[in-house]
Amino acid sequence: MSEPWPKPLPPRLVLYDGVCGLCDATVQFLLDHDPQATLHFATLQGALGQAIIGRHAQLAGVDSVVLVESGSDAQGIPFERVFCRSRAVFRILGGLDRRVRWLGVAQHLPAGLANVAYDLVASVRYRIWGKLDACRIPSPEVRARFHG
Repeated sequence: MSEPWPKPLPPRLVLYDGVCGLCDATVQFLLDHDPQATLHFATLQGALGQAIIGRHAQLAGVDSVVLVESGSDAQGIPFERVFCRSRAVFRILGGLDRRVRWLGVAQHLPAGLANVAYDLVASVRYRIWGKLDACRIPSPEVRARFHG
């Protein structure tokens, strides 16, 4: 069992594969189209990603994108919800600027079909986009949005 993360999580945290070329390009795309800077990022391989995976049984074996939404409800009770695969992608897209929000139209596909398409891309991502030796170091302007 992993240790809990000692700090509060940002309200919208994207966990991604830190060595995947497609994931790296996707993070850069999200940074460019998140004008309110609501998305924060952490690699699945890092301490924070591993702590979250350890708290959620449904994340066992996940190796691509996860969206973690956290906060407190109206009664002040903390929550942490995780979304995987196509559900994560659609929730992320829904929070982006209007110029790219239309990409979320794919959320109207049946969930099974959307996940088949997601899994197909995920299965070939290293062959097409390659593997990185290390994560890209973010610019000073966005560094605060990246977490352990």
